[in-house]
Amino acid sequence: MCGRFALGIPRGKIRERFGLEALPEAPARFNIAPGQLVEAVSAGSGSRTISLYRWGLVPSWAKDPAMGARMINARAETAWEKPAFRAAMRRRRCLVPAQGFYEWSGEPGRRQPWFLTPEDGSVMALAGIWEHFESPAGEIIESLAVLTCAANELVGAIHDRMPVLVSPGDDARWLDPGADRPGDVADILASRPWPGMRRHMVGPRVNSAQNEGAELIETWPPLGG
Repeated sequence: MCGRFALGIPRGKIRERFGLEALPEAPARFNIAPGQLVEAVSAGSGSRTISLYRWGLVPSWAKDPAMGARMINARAETAWEKPAFRAAMRRRRCLVPAQGFYEWSGEPGRRQPWFLTPEDGSVMALAGIWEHFESPAGEIIESLAVLTCAANELVGAIHDRMPVLVSPGDDARWLDPGADRPGDVADILASRPWPGMRRHMVGPRVNSAQNEGAELIETWPPLGG
């Protein structure tokens, strides 16, 4: 699964990675959690835009928007058929910028957090889908889910699932609403090695979504400690 990630990368690198004409200023975040607002890139009319979405997809037909809390991830293998995800898979795909993502290993009560990130400090793109929900009372929620696939070798030692990562060369195809059949993006959704990625243990403070700060992604135990 993907239940926590970080985005502490300079804004200029994000703008360049996704070919954005403009990018609002925003603080670095190192403990982004479900239920929070996250940035995602979508294909607008003639250009790409970046907007805020609630992490936890609320289908347009939902009777209770609280169901979004159970929809933070969508399995790449079944999302095309699931009622909650299939419309978004065809028409509303997005890219979620990330510096890296967290996973946990070990038994309950003794869980060890890990951070997985590109060695060169480049921007990652998590494959996402988004939805527009409007309640009878007029409440509007735009929300998203992150696609997951079977873990590759690097992640598999920690967890059996991982977020789907999109390479720069595949950005346009993933965002293209014209690529509306499973076969059009099947290779993007497939699990595969990601050369240049590394993983390291991080400290237990990341376990609480209330904690924030660049120290959360630092190697644990501290080097030399």
